[in-house]
Order: sequence, then C-alpha cells, then structure tokens
Amino acid sequence: MRVVSFTVPGQPVAKGRARISTFGGHVRSYTPEKTRRYENQVSAYAAEAMRNVPPMGGPVEVVVDAHMLVPKSWSLKKRLAAIAGQIKPTTKPDLDNIVKALDGMNGIVVVDVSQIVKLTATKQYAEIPQLIVSVIGQE
Repeated sequence: MRVVSFTVPGQPVAKGRARISTFGGHVRSYTPEKTRRYENQVSAYAAEAMRNVPPMGGPVEVVVDAHMLVPKSWSLKKRLAAIAGQIKPTTKPDLDNIVKALDGMNGIVVVDVSQIVKLTATKQYAEIPQLIVSVIGQE
C-alpha cells in the first residue's frame, strides 16, 4: 500500500464551470482564472509531496478534508461551536465542486483521477483554512 498526503493552504476553492465566449466569430471554451490558479496550487503541493516519484497506477482511494474559515462576523461563542464541529458549513462552495479541483493531481499523484474508486470528503469549519488530501494506492 502507498499513501501520499498533501495540504493546500488557504480557503478551498470550487472548480468553476467552463466559460464560453466568441472571438473572431468562433466559439471558444475556457477555464475561469480562479479555477486555473487553484488547480495549479493543487498540482504544486501534490508534486512536492510526490518528490519526483512516478504517479500511482491502478485503483486509488482518496480522502479529502476541506477546512473552511469561520466567518469573522460570527460571535466568539458561535465561532467556537463551529470549530468544535457543532456547526457545519452549509454555504458555498459546494463540496462536490471542491473535490473537482483534484483534477490538478492528474499526471502527478495519479495517472488520471478516473482511477479514484473510493472518495471520502468532508467540509468543516476550522481556524486555519486548507484542503487536506490523502491518496491511498494499492501498489
């Protein structure tokens, strides 16, 4: 069994939908800049964790923990309850869209994210916003 873990600091970002525009009478599709930047961050931290080892082949399991920043406008009592897990983040970004940012692992941790056969993802409040990813391979 092989396990690779990495942390992407900062507020987790959801993968945005592809945008469509016209240029010179031709339709083109592009990824929003915010999404591209975040996927590049995921790629960079994943590459650092891999330390130039080839990507995993075969089926993998992935565990994702999205730690969301507690709103600053909340009272101390409410903030402490959120950090203790008594209040869960039910606002945007959607957890499924945060997980889609794992496309940044393609060719780095795994050959392709289509190898993910089991995914466990949670979204919770924390004092330090970050995305924690663990990939477990059967190799």
